[in-house]
Amino acid sequence: MQRLIAALLAVASCASIAQAQSSEPISTSPTLTLEQALALAGATAPALDAATAAVRAAEAGRTVAGYRPNPSIVAETENVAGSGQYRGVRSAETTAGLAFPIELGGKRSARIAMADAIGSRARIGSALAEADLRLAVTQLYIEATAADRRLVTAREQAGIAREALRAAGVRVQAGRASPLEQQRADVLRINAETAVERAQRLAEVARDNLTRRIGQPVIGALDMAWYDRVEGFGPAQPIATAGTLALAAARADATTAEAQVRLARSQRVPDVTLSASARRLEATNDVAAVFGVSIPFPVFNNGKAAVAQARAQSDQAQALRRVAELDTAQDIARAQVEVANAATSARNASGPALASATEAARIARIGYREGKFGQLDLLDAERTLSETRTAAIDALATYHDAKARLQRLVAAAPSSEETNQ
Repeated sequence: MQRLIAALLAVASCASIAQAQSSEPISTSPTLTLEQALALAGATAPALDAATAAVRAAEAGRTVAGYRPNPSIVAETENVAGSGQYRGVRSAETTAGLAFPIELGGKRSARIAMADAIGSRARIGSALAEADLRLAVTQLYIEATAADRRLVTAREQAGIAREALRAAGVRVQAGRASPLEQQRADVLRINAETAVERAQRLAEVARDNLTRRIGQPVIGALDMAWYDRVEGFGPAQPIATAGTLALAAARADATTAEAQVRLARSQRVPDVTLSASARRLEATNDVAAVFGVSIPFPVFNNGKAAVAQARAQSDQAQALRRVAELDTAQDIARAQVEVANAATSARNASGPALASATEAARIARIGYREGKFGQLDLLDAERTLSETRTAAIDALATYHDAKARLQRLVAAAPSSEETNQ
């Protein structure tokens, strides 16, 4: 009779466990994919708005740089409010005319070159903002997906713990085990249910963080098929760093610094101001033409210090560009290794290792209910399964995170046509 009860309980427990392992939260909302999350985040991201505003500002600066200096209206009255014959305005001489500044030394072309360099850097900055946003949203999506998977696993483990408690109760009632086994199983059930509550809160936080990024509530299921997919990753091949965003930004900074040197040099050449006026003499009511030339005399500031400062900043930018080349190459090589190692770990943890741990736990449950295995054997198998599931989830999260960071490092820079438009 005891064997019959144990067999029936084993069949019922296996059926309920299989149902628990195969069930995930059902939602009527459509699945939110990573690409959809990226598209939603791009439509509401303040970082992209700031980058776009910077591009508009650079374009306006390019227009301003092309303007020539405005002429000035010159008006003056001489020989008034004096004494003697200069009393009042009887001997006044009124001059009115225009003054035209003439830029020399290539100042206008230097300003335009500087504005073009700033515009190119702004467009690269916009591409950098997009790449950074893609990485941030991808990492939040990975976090939310992993949290959902951990919640499913915690619920399955809680269901298994409840079935183990029922089985222990039957064994105790049948006199085949001590009450200590039932108490131990009850402790495990309590811990499993606590783990469910903890996983539930973490999943809610992860979804809330993703919600804030994409601008709409994340209430549907996430793309678990994408999360479980591990692409093949062979031997790492060298990736050229020349076309990456990191180097494009460093080169743009160097170009801007060099344009600043040219602008500083042009400022050393004094500008000439030409004036043409008409003078009216109050005493005779005659009119005469007045022409003038004004040239600054650079006695105190001849522009050498400004050129030296710009040259030093250009040297700094060139050195930082070389540093960026070395760092980017090292970061890409390191990221390739991390992706390859994470892919291997993810395939092993979510493949043969998980299958073996699942089968071992299934056999241990059946054997425990039939009295063939002790409770310690069952607990050891369940602990191994739980650790293997956790390791598989973590390995997949690590793989996707490493892949996202590699994609950020090798993100292509805008073409020269796009940066110079």
